[in-house]
Amino acid sequence: MKNRSLSFWLFLTPTLVALALVVFIPAIMGVFYSFTNWDGLGYTEMLGFKNYITLFHDSGFLAALWFTIKFVIVTVILLNVIGLALALLVTQKFKGNNLLRTVFFMPNLIGGLILGFIWQFIFTQAFDALGKALHMAWLTGWLTDGKTGFWGLVIVTVWQMSGYIMIIYIAYLQNIPSEVIEAAEMDGASPWQRFVHITFPMIAPAFTVCMFLTLSNGFKIYDQNLSLTNGGPYKSTEMLAMNIVNTAYSENNFAMAEAKALIFFLIVAAISLLQVYYNRKREVDL
Repeated sequence: MKNRSLSFWLFLTPTLVALALVVFIPAIMGVFYSFTNWDGLGYTEMLGFKNYITLFHDSGFLAALWFTIKFVIVTVILLNVIGLALALLVTQKFKGNNLLRTVFFMPNLIGGLILGFIWQFIFTQAFDALGKALHMAWLTGWLTDGKTGFWGLVIVTVWQMSGYIMIIYIAYLQNIPSEVIEAAEMDGASPWQRFVHITFPMIAPAFTVCMFLTLSNGFKIYDQNLSLTNGGPYKSTEMLAMNIVNTAYSENNFAMAEAKALIFFLIVAAISLLQVYYNRKREVDL
């Protein structure tokens, strides 16, 4: 038993050391530096909570936070609705459903930066050309306006991740006993009634997982934001991750960036934990 326990820890030690070096130690150092005037090379004084007080008066940070929250709300709803709809579609018995699964999932294989540049071309060239040809002004200049830039980011994110969310829902849909659905059909339940009273309650765990993934991903998005709009025009589409990076590397204010990153982490952790807790309770009720 002792030898088995020793071998277990020997195999686990390299992973724990790597995790400590890459995650835990940098996180602790980051928290410490957020209370200083660290410039990336060193610090000369302790500032206490000055950085935290300052960031809550930073209009750019607050605007990026609000923009990110709106983005997360919209993408979480759309991704789960579209992902579930696609899963319901491709789990029907018809020729070509496996091909559709592949087609819907493929955008998730494209890297975020490449995806952003592809859609930047679509929005700036294809949309503009189509708008001019059809005399539709709303199709032109999508990335030159904060409102349409917001929807551009939403479209790219939903287009990329819907297939991934679909796969998770498919895994749970396929575990629903066919006998239960057949019994409901024999009792005269309509497709909508079967979905509301049987399908959705039985895939509630999938909804919890997908909600967590879409929430955390929505808050952390950076590469699409960088390649599609770069936060413009005039930082109107700057998301929280980009605001933190710009604070560190453009303004050379690493201590303030660390403070923002810590607040960012606490917000995402709190929202994600609350969502998981609430959805777990709902699973029991369903």
